Amino acid sequence: MMKKQSSRKLKGRKKRWVGRAFLIALATIAIYLVILFPTVTSTLDQIHEPAAREVSVKRYEKIVLEKKDPISILLLGVDEREGDRGRSDTMIVLTLNPEEKSIKMVSIPRDTYTKIVGYGIMDKINHAYAFGGMEMSMESVENLLDIPIDYTIQVNMEGFEDIVDAVGGVEVNNPLAFDDFEVGKQNLNGEQALSYVRMRKQDPNGDFGRQDRQKQVIESILDKTASANTLFSYKKILSALGENVKTSISISEMREVQKNYRDTIETIDQIYFEEGTGETINAIWYYKMNSEELEKVQKTLKEHLEIK
Repeated sequence: MMKKQSSRKLKGRKKRWVGRAFLIALATIAIYLVILFPTVTSTLDQIHEPAAREVSVKRYEKIVLEKKDPISILLLGVDEREGDRGRSDTMIVLTLNPEEKSIKMVSIPRDTYTKIVGYGIMDKINHAYAFGGMEMSMESVENLLDIPIDYTIQVNMEGFEDIVDAVGGVEVNNPLAFDDFEVGKQNLNGEQALSYVRMRKQDPNGDFGRQDRQKQVIESILDKTASANTLFSYKKILSALGENVKTSISISEMREVQKNYRDTIETIDQIYFEEGTGETINAIWYYKMNSEELEKVQKTLKEHLEIK
């Protein structure tokens, strides 16, 4: 049974950010990994988890960081609980081009209906992690966007609380009253911040409304980390990240990324999928991408990665 919900066409937004404002918690982790972690070898040893493959099937040869080859990173926020692998709550792909000094950032709706590579079915893309972990998520994202994924960063979103608490909490300006959150400015601790960024069912904009709230939290975290007071939280931040982050980027690669790719944060282009529609298949709701929009995004990412 398939029912098309024409009234449920999701509204998205495409914005251009120049500077350091990443939108989601995972991107904050990426900033730490690029700028801070290369000086902390013990923490990098703890979070490094090599990929099962040496190079993507969508690349003819392995990228060379010393030559400043454009690279891609898959960022996964995993809702992982004890005794359960969980699902990827947030999926973002970053492409970094050091010559252009820019980043393209694509947020993939978690309910996207697509092929789960290696599992042989069509399903929500966030289920790929539950079926086959990071490897299946990588391959499914590659298939969807038709680009290679060079590196991965995985964050347990339960540990997001620790990160917020490590910087002394965050300040947000809430536009929508829900649960225990009133409209207006308020300070949130880690537990409150996680609830704030997770809510979507009560938001008329769904995932896109949630992304706007995540943006507020991340900007607040970045403001805190840029302040002198954060120096006193340095060890707490490293501990929070070390216990909740896994990345396929090795120590030597991380140093090359810090050296050759730092200027990419000068320009960050964010891309939303906004032309898709909702469809119910066998009583389950899915996000069906608009094929023309998907092709346009694929083309944009390939050009940024300098892939012909």
